[in-house]
Amino acid sequence: MEIHYISPEKITVTQLAEIVENGVKIALSDEAKKRVVDCRNYLDKKIETSDEPIYGITTGFGSLCNVSIDHDSLCDLQRNLVMSHSCGLGDEVPEDIVKYMIFLKIQSLCYGYSGIRLETVERLVDFFNYDITPVVYQQGSLGASGDLAPLANMSLPLLGMGEVRFKGERISGEELNKRMGWEPIRLASKEGLALLNGTQFMSAYSVWSLIRAKRLSRWADYIAAMSVDAYDGRISPFLAPTHQIRPHQGQIDTAKRIYDLLQGSEIITRYKEHVQDPYSFRCVPQVHGAVKDTIDYVEKVVTTEINSATDNPVVVAEEDMVISAGNFHGEPLALVNDFLGIGISELASISGQRTYQLISGRHGLPAFLVAKPGLNSGFMIPQYAVASVVSQNKQLATPASVDSIESSLGQEDHVSMGANAATKTARIIENCYKVLGIELMNAAQALEFRRPLKSSPEIEKLFDLYREQVAFVDVDRVLYTEIAKSIKFLKENNF
Repeated sequence: MEIHYISPEKITVTQLAEIVENGVKIALSDEAKKRVVDCRNYLDKKIETSDEPIYGITTGFGSLCNVSIDHDSLCDLQRNLVMSHSCGLGDEVPEDIVKYMIFLKIQSLCYGYSGIRLETVERLVDFFNYDITPVVYQQGSLGASGDLAPLANMSLPLLGMGEVRFKGERISGEELNKRMGWEPIRLASKEGLALLNGTQFMSAYSVWSLIRAKRLSRWADYIAAMSVDAYDGRISPFLAPTHQIRPHQGQIDTAKRIYDLLQGSEIITRYKEHVQDPYSFRCVPQVHGAVKDTIDYVEKVVTTEINSATDNPVVVAEEDMVISAGNFHGEPLALVNDFLGIGISELASISGQRTYQLISGRHGLPAFLVAKPGLNSGFMIPQYAVASVVSQNKQLATPASVDSIESSLGQEDHVSMGANAATKTARIIENCYKVLGIELMNAAQALEFRRPLKSSPEIEKLFDLYREQVAFVDVDRVLYTEIAKSIKFLKENNF
């Protein structure tokens, strides 16, 4: 059985996705265990010997930071923190994203700057390995002081509270402990803060979205190439000299990919009566390329974040310091999630325009790609659906990070709204699958009207695989099921 050992070593977004999506089990490395234990031992001694108040450990939280807590109540303080902060609202977070949250919380705690006990971290490892996913909600985090509400809901089952999904059932934290033969974790000083402070909700969504953004970017190139041939488009916009004199890397890479995908096509090489194609075809390298560059930048920021300690206060034993600061603030993730959402929204937008061009009755294609016109409407309304989704994306792409609402009696007076940025970007990702799925339906339909001419071997390979799932539409039939098949095809195949 494959095991990934969590350690202070850097992990990439791709490695993390492979662990979560392939069901890899995890364990703590010896170095991680040592860091956790050493940090906890230092903190225990610090609490015993220090006369100075330590935020969140011997004081209250937020605007209550000046209220001292007696030593006998420190455990109750942490338990109360988790209970009072579990205020999640809205839709439930998908189980795979909760697994990302659990992993990222473990990863952050194992750097040895959080003061948590080893047994608490190991219970989180058990949650991950047994596919125990706490019920967490999408709304409630301001993206500063960490993702307090969602991380509190995630942490409740450690205490025998809250709810989890386990083996297809939704059960209480208390019932989970009975089934597993576990005692509830009794939090020690600082542990509630260590669990709740941090950016793991935003980070989990960021990783989930990034992985899919990269897949969508690749799909967009393949589908655009099929659309170019189906539209009887020109190869000239993809010739290398154009892009060498405006050398954005994403643009260069996209042009080369489309050019390579169309090699061997009988359609692309034939004489064209039109001199230029519309922008949605001609400017694919410039638009898709800019999205690629966006994804690359976002990945750099997210990679730094998932390899960081993001709770508060941080316990730096080697410097004999417990520092109250702001590593929980989600501004880095807020900005890049907004950026990613804008990029993927544009990927869907230009796809939607290609769909419009394909049904417009130009370049020898029938209007609405109707095989038997008159009685049949063909692909008229799928384009309406695309327009609706693209419009919604424009609304969702409005940045969340430019907003801030004062909280905690003014102690937390600037927040990132990174959680809102992350969750709405995930919605844009899902919408982009819908838009590209409908473009692929249209491109495949249009390509059939070019027969007996063939596209390139690469595009014909994609076409044949797609036709195993979604058939040619000769007469009108219920299309929402066909659209669903097309979206599913994109999600289940990494072409």
